Amino acid sequence: MTKPRVTRGGWSVKDMLGHLVEWQRMNLDWYAAGQRGEKPAMPAPGFTLRELPRLNQMIYRKHHRRSLRVVLEDYHTYHARIIALLESLSDADLVTLGRCSWTGPSWTLSDYLRASTSAHYLWARTRIRRWWKGHGRAQETQKPSSRSQWGFASTHAPVTDSARSRMTR
Repeated sequence: MTKPRVTRGGWSVKDMLGHLVEWQRMNLDWYAAGQRGEKPAMPAPGFTLRELPRLNQMIYRKHHRRSLRVVLEDYHTYHARIIALLESLSDADLVTLGRCSWTGPSWTLSDYLRASTSAHYLWARTRIRRWWKGHGRAQETQKPSSRSQWGFASTHAPVTDSARSRMTR
């Protein structure tokens, strides 16, 4: 999970998990700021949405030197917090435009949560699979037989049907 070059930018699976952690943390922070009546700095202080490549590089640098164990712990923690948030919200909270003032006029809370979870998970899975087919088999002796061996989803709280349907809208 720490071998580089899983992505074109040279990231490892661990680096990708650090990326997922940070985007989930930012989303939870945006929601918490909105609940306090504040307008969060989006996507992050000092960055605009047009500067996402630069922000993603900053995220990479922030998490790259962290240990795999710590990144996996954070991944599990933030994933569980996102699931708990999803399960605590009503459908109206998730899909009504303008329900959260910080989401703007065209995105719902569900859109933001989907972008930092399921859309990012698909991005990571696609790149890992592409790397595995092209390079991983030659470099590794054993492919993990399940997602749990790579640390994905094995210790997460189960996703209820209600939360799952909200994430895929």
